Amino acid sequence: MCLNLSAATAERRTPAMRLKGAQAAIICLLTLSAVQGQDGWSVTYTSTQICALKGSTVDIHCTYTYPSRVNGNVTVVEKAVWFTKMKGDEHVDVGTEAEFAGRVQYQCDNKDCTLRITDLRESDSAEYKFRFVTNQPGGKYSGSPGVTLSVTVLQAQVIKTWPTLYPTWKKVTCQSSCRLPDPHSYVWYQNEVNIDRKESSFEEYFGDADSISCAVKGYEKLPSPSVCVDDQTCNRVSYTSRSICALKGSSVDISCIYSHTHPAVSKFWFSPERSHQQQHRSHPEDLRKDSHYAGRVEVIETERGRSTLRIRDLTERDSAEYHFKFKTQSVEWKRSLPGTTLTVTALQVKVSRIISVHQTQTEAELKCESSCSPAGRLSYVWFKNGQKNTTQQTSAYTDYFNPGDNISCAFSGYEDYRSVHVLKLPSVSVSPSGEIVEGSSVTLMCRTHADPAAKNTLYKGNQILPLTPEGIYNFTSISSEDRGIYECKTEDQLSVSLFIDVQYAPKLPSVSVSPSGELVEGSSVTLTCSSDANPAANYTWYKEDDNSAKASGQNFIITDVRPEHSGSYYCEAQNTRGRHNSTSHHLTVVTGKSIIVQNIIRLTSVVLMLIPLLLVILWMRKKKPLSSTAESNELMETMEVRVR
Repeated sequence: MCLNLSAATAERRTPAMRLKGAQAAIICLLTLSAVQGQDGWSVTYTSTQICALKGSTVDIHCTYTYPSRVNGNVTVVEKAVWFTKMKGDEHVDVGTEAEFAGRVQYQCDNKDCTLRITDLRESDSAEYKFRFVTNQPGGKYSGSPGVTLSVTVLQAQVIKTWPTLYPTWKKVTCQSSCRLPDPHSYVWYQNEVNIDRKESSFEEYFGDADSISCAVKGYEKLPSPSVCVDDQTCNRVSYTSRSICALKGSSVDISCIYSHTHPAVSKFWFSPERSHQQQHRSHPEDLRKDSHYAGRVEVIETERGRSTLRIRDLTERDSAEYHFKFKTQSVEWKRSLPGTTLTVTALQVKVSRIISVHQTQTEAELKCESSCSPAGRLSYVWFKNGQKNTTQQTSAYTDYFNPGDNISCAFSGYEDYRSVHVLKLPSVSVSPSGEIVEGSSVTLMCRTHADPAAKNTLYKGNQILPLTPEGIYNFTSISSEDRGIYECKTEDQLSVSLFIDVQYAPKLPSVSVSPSGELVEGSSVTLTCSSDANPAANYTWYKEDDNSAKASGQNFIITDVRPEHSGSYYCEAQNTRGRHNSTSHHLTVVTGKSIIVQNIIRLTSVVLMLIPLLLVILWMRKKKPLSSTAESNELMETMEVRVR
């Protein structure tokens, strides 16, 4: 068993998708790895059970394996998803579910995938499984069983240990629905003031009007609701929700339950951010007096001890933390404990990818995105040029679109607060649109149908080509080297591609011969002609001084070489754009008699070369005895002289 409590932040990577910064509050991980698989297919989860606080962030991690090749074909992962439920035979990607909108991020790279869920809700409690799909036939795998996530809310509980003798002596304990961390990792608040207690439970004397609240150390922004130590009324404020997501233009209710032991002198709602902006941070101002909320704010108290702040016609500037404050003659409840954080979001339609480009339409996948999502399991509603699409109910929408189409999305039940988006799809086209011939003038257009015009970039491979302000690139005299794929990319990295096919006459053909050198009568020889041409060239073989064609095709094979095959050969490469002849290549054929004569000539040459060598050897042998005799005579003369 490993009890882990950590706060981590990370920034999103642009192509590898690193996770956005958020305070991760994983309360407890049962670190028993779960491995499933056979024949090289497997999914391994770091933990089988995770307990996390409501409102926190959790990371669910796995690694997976698959055969690198199947029947010689390289395996490629085409799709990877996390899911909790099925829809028919389909595994529903949590990233497309409305209740997770703006709260789910993937980080998948190199057989490793992490699901991050922010602003956890109790409804997020479920079993999460990872599934990947490859290009191999039947190459799909789901890791089961998965990871069980339990989202819990802290509760402070008061126990009367000695109700008769010591009525104010109480035991308090911090509880949750799943296992908590180290029992010395807590923070306690008495009447919203932090007291020096770190245990999960303790006993001491309390006052009749005291309230108590607990939190996990490091996550003080996620405390339990305040409860009265005594059964009677105490001083406290407890918020119905710690965080609320609301759509721009809609209305929101922020509620709390409060009590005080003496009559209130004043009570109102305020926002610390607004107080700071107005330089009254130490003296919060009633929102009803703030000009920013003029005509949009009201406080509703239909029952005693409950106050509701209602804000209408929400703007994104209304995103802030809101607190309720009361003051009596003896107590002032301020804002030491966190209030309710409101996030106002506007739905946005974004083009996630372009699938194919046609003459008048573009097939694309759109995404309905927001910074958060309202509570509740909601579906999406899509509109195309004002017409409701009844088949699309997820955050993704794939269809054929025309430039300038008006596309909008909304949460089901909130159709009045939908996004409005005029599609700005990049396009790349070439003029003239027919066959392009080398040497002709060609205009390439890379632009986005938008007002004002969007800035695009034109690529050929890694090379950036300069565009005019109108998105035009001109070829004054296009060449064969200009043939290839051109990519038109927008500032938000959407791209479409176009292949320009430049036709040209055959270039100078080259001829190769196998085997090379002289050819022996009766052997075989292959002549090969090659030429760069578009369209591909047809080949014809000729022998010099003979106008009739000897063969057609890229290879000219003579299986039984004869003396009459000797001579110079060339090939002609031809297509619809022209023709070109190769240089001549000479074939020399030798017969069997010619070989004998050549061998005799070679032998005679060798003999003639050896005769001078033999004469030199004989001369040297004859000279050696003469030298010896002369040396003997000289020796005898020397001896005679010595005797005398």
